[in-house]
Amino acid sequence: MSLKTRLTSDKILTAPGVYDGLTASIAQDAGFEALYLSGAAVAYTRLGRPDIGLTTASEMANTMALIADRVALPVIIDADTGFGNALNAQRTMRMYERAGASALQVEDQTYPKRCGHLKDKTLIPAAEMAGKIAAMADARASDDTLIVARTDAIAVEGFEAACTRAEAYVNAGADVLFIEAPQTRDQLAAITKQFAGRIPLLANMVEGGDTPMHDAADLERIGFSIVIFPGGIVRALARTAQEYYASLQANGSNQPFMDRMHDFAGLNEVIGTAEMLAQGKRFEGSDG
Repeated sequence: MSLKTRLTSDKILTAPGVYDGLTASIAQDAGFEALYLSGAAVAYTRLGRPDIGLTTASEMANTMALIADRVALPVIIDADTGFGNALNAQRTMRMYERAGASALQVEDQTYPKRCGHLKDKTLIPAAEMAGKIAAMADARASDDTLIVARTDAIAVEGFEAACTRAEAYVNAGADVLFIEAPQTRDQLAAITKQFAGRIPLLANMVEGGDTPMHDAADLERIGFSIVIFPGGIVRALARTAQEYYASLQANGSNQPFMDRMHDFAGLNEVIGTAEMLAQGKRFEGSDG
């Protein structure tokens, strides 16, 4: 089922954040219907840096291609600002679509951008963002590839201005609307009151961010169509990694940590080693 078709359902779509083939395959095995390739998560893991616009379009496209080679789920990919003007956004659309993305999220920050839950963001004019959305729609190879329009205006211009920008982005041809970092449940409800039924709405749950945490069922009741948890997996793994390395340094062995990790056989089961080797044997030549 395409992402476009899935979003016609009344049931909310939960898309966990992933950053490589391993996390994508584990999320798929857990039963999720779609994934979110987070630019922040790629910055955190591939660069070891914060989400302040340091990742490149090619790094994201390469990561997307590796994930698409590993799993069959639709992937919503973070396209930041499109990495420049409307022409850059068109090139990003073509790159990401070829890499296997089902939807591109583009935002109205200036370039380089920063995480939507960091301070001191700046925005491009709404008309320029609308032009990027229209340009991306013109560049896509398939109408099934969706454009998720994000505005970061709440923190910069206020809630009403964010909703005004969002209207312009809907009119420009966005397929999904993402108003970043609402600060209260009332703001979440106001977004759905204005836009639900007209366009699918995406909510972003960031642990410790500006938006109060809600579970998927609650966000569905409010009126959202998609919820992403973009960086949760990195926060979980980073804490585990800190504890693992501290234990190894202190003990000179992994033994004290063994009950919190897969052994060799366990990891091979997770990544499907036996199945891949069996598949390879099907294509081996025969001397007979």
